[in-house]
Amino acid sequence: MSAPAVITGLLDFRRLDLLATGDSALHRLDARAKVLVTLVFIVCTMSFHRYAVASLIPFFVFPLAVATAARLPIAFLLRKVALVLPVALLIGLPNPWFDREVLVQMGGLQISGGWISLLSIVLRSMLAAAAAIALVAVTEFPAICGALERMGMPRSLAVQLLFLYRYLAVLNEEAGRMTTARDQRGGGRPLSIRLYGMLVGRLLLRTWDRAERIYLAM
Repeated sequence: MSAPAVITGLLDFRRLDLLATGDSALHRLDARAKVLVTLVFIVCTMSFHRYAVASLIPFFVFPLAVATAARLPIAFLLRKVALVLPVALLIGLPNPWFDREVLVQMGGLQISGGWISLLSIVLRSMLAAAAAIALVAVTEFPAICGALERMGMPRSLAVQLLFLYRYLAVLNEEAGRMTTARDQRGGGRPLSIRLYGMLVGRLLLRTWDRAERIYLAM
């Protein structure tokens, strides 16, 4: 898979934007209420102690209930949530080396606190990502930024968030075009690391140039 294809998979904003235009009761709910509930949910999941595992499992009911009530595609949301796993693992991997105190013993198997805290980090990351993705999937992003502004966020920061979202959408579109062009010319052959770097650099330059043209047009 090419670098643009990877970025396209990560930044599938078009699908999220389409989902956010649904007509369920959750879609019609005030954006401030949805943002507030999501923030409270994330704060609650992050407030547990570092060895919490079993107590985090029931929290998965919330994003699943939101997806069911809003008629969101569960498989699509799960794929998006799975994208945070490499980051969560990267953050938590040092824990087993620094925290070697045995907390759980199952027969001859000894599990240190580091492995438990690693699992806790993964679960927290998945819960936060699931809540955030569910929020974006039932609320258009401009409405989210507007809700944050009405809740006290400085207007300049809300506008910057909105511009960042739009820039990432432009990045996604350009990545899709580059992926199509590369597949047509290269026949699906694997790329070298050097070519990967060139593609990513060209992608950033093209999106920067397009974003600049959009800004000047505005």
